[in-house]
Amino acid sequence: MSEIELYDYDLPRELIAQQPMATRSDARLMLVDRSTGAIDHRYVRDLPELLDPADVLVMNNSAVVPARLIGYRTKTKGRWQGLFLKADESTGIWEVLTKTRGTLTPGESITIQDRNGVEGMHLIVVARTDDGHLLVTPTMPSKFDDTDSFQAAADWLERFGRIPIPPYIRNGHMVDADVENYQTVFADPRGSVAAPTAGLHFTDKLLQEIRAKETATAEVTLHVGIGTFRPIATESLSEHQMHTEWGQVDAATCKTINERRQNGGRCVCVGTTSVRVLESAAANNAGDLKPWTGETDIFIKPPHQFAVVDALMTNFHLPRSSLLVLVSALATRELAMAAYKAAVAEEYRFYSYGDAMLIV
Repeated sequence: MSEIELYDYDLPRELIAQQPMATRSDARLMLVDRSTGAIDHRYVRDLPELLDPADVLVMNNSAVVPARLIGYRTKTKGRWQGLFLKADESTGIWEVLTKTRGTLTPGESITIQDRNGVEGMHLIVVARTDDGHLLVTPTMPSKFDDTDSFQAAADWLERFGRIPIPPYIRNGHMVDADVENYQTVFADPRGSVAAPTAGLHFTDKLLQEIRAKETATAEVTLHVGIGTFRPIATESLSEHQMHTEWGQVDAATCKTINERRQNGGRCVCVGTTSVRVLESAAANNAGDLKPWTGETDIFIKPPHQFAVVDALMTNFHLPRSSLLVLVSALATRELAMAAYKAAVAEEYRFYSYGDAMLIV
């Protein structure tokens, strides 16, 4: 058996959640105790009593941008769709992932339709990257008189893009409810092409209840990239090339976490993205948590020694994924896979709109 096969499991398709709970905090929460190996079954709304007053709950505040683009090749009328990946602010050039058939040549135009099917923005092809991604520049036809209102890439996407729902949810088809459902209540800086999904379980009411118990809350930023959905294709973990994402941890968050941990509290991360950015910040400062901004390609796998993170709330992840490997680094592979086996047996709801687990 290869190393990656150790992180595989069978999941009945009907357990993949197609929409969130009507009330976010009503999702189930599997409680996994690393010290005893015990697995218990609770609800996200129970968090105020599961967290200690001395703890700090750390959340990724990155907001999802409507990164999915749909339209047609202006000249041939052939259908086209793509996913915005990033923009170079100095040149205005976008990098887009697309699988459309045919050869797109430099100078060619793509007409983009908004979520109501109305034509608007054009993408002008510049070139292709070495890995096959399309480089384009956005422009507005002269018949539109509000071109000046589109400054940042996120401005264009808010008007013409669609929520990038993962392919395992309704085959990636967005519905109007996703605009709110696929965004955390604390989302602020725009930059993710996928939601930091553990954060989707929180409501303003639940956060107020947590803070009322004196548990601190803090925020980090990690803009989630498309690589988060990519399964590990190599036989061994050491051969896997991790994707790169931009993150930031500010001084206030570092101060809160360090003070809470020094006084016996735990750093409880909401989501694997929060783990990655905190461990990246520590790794860039000789193991000490200090303010940090930059790109990270950290691959957290057993036997990673966690410098900052003491506990993790996370959704259930895809087989053979770097996220499942990260969970195994904290819980041990044996306990993580036992928890997944229990989740299938108990018919937990899986993936982005599904239930969660809390590893303590």
